[in-house]
Amino acid sequence: MTTDDVPWLDGEQVRVWIRLVAVMELLPAALDQQLQRDSDLTHFDYMVIAMLSERDDRTLRMTALSAATNSSLPRLSHVVTRLEKRGLVSRCPSTDDRRATDVRLTDAGWEAVVAAAPGHVRNARHLVVDAIGEDRFRQLDADLRAMLRRLDPEGRLAALTDPDGRPPVQ
Repeated sequence: MTTDDVPWLDGEQVRVWIRLVAVMELLPAALDQQLQRDSDLTHFDYMVIAMLSERDDRTLRMTALSAATNSSLPRLSHVVTRLEKRGLVSRCPSTDDRRATDVRLTDAGWEAVVAAAPGHVRNARHLVVDAIGEDRFRQLDADLRAMLRRLDPEGRLAALTDPDGRPPVQ
């Protein structure tokens, strides 16, 4: 392929692309900073305990939790080990399949997510939702879904499905 075959970005597209890359770099750090300062949790720690807190039994199989947090199993396993040491989660054999492992949110984990959620939601709202407004936020959802369909065409991550693998309500 020659460079003549490349559909180069025009000036406006380059500016938008650079802004998107900046948001991808700055947003995780801003979310981490607030959660670490206020709750001694990383954003990924928070996502793990938040996904567990959404379940009636506060329990998910490791593979489902991996999908729910959009992470690899090795990364999740490392974080679950760290959260276990803090008493926020526990691991146990799955009741459905003894070969699988479930992760359960402990009472201390529930207390941690309940304490962290208000500050995290205020921060997310301030940094994203309020910055672009409700109408454009809905459009952002459509745009993100389109990108995720290309990034995750098999729909393995929870960004396009719920933790049980069912399509989300539209």
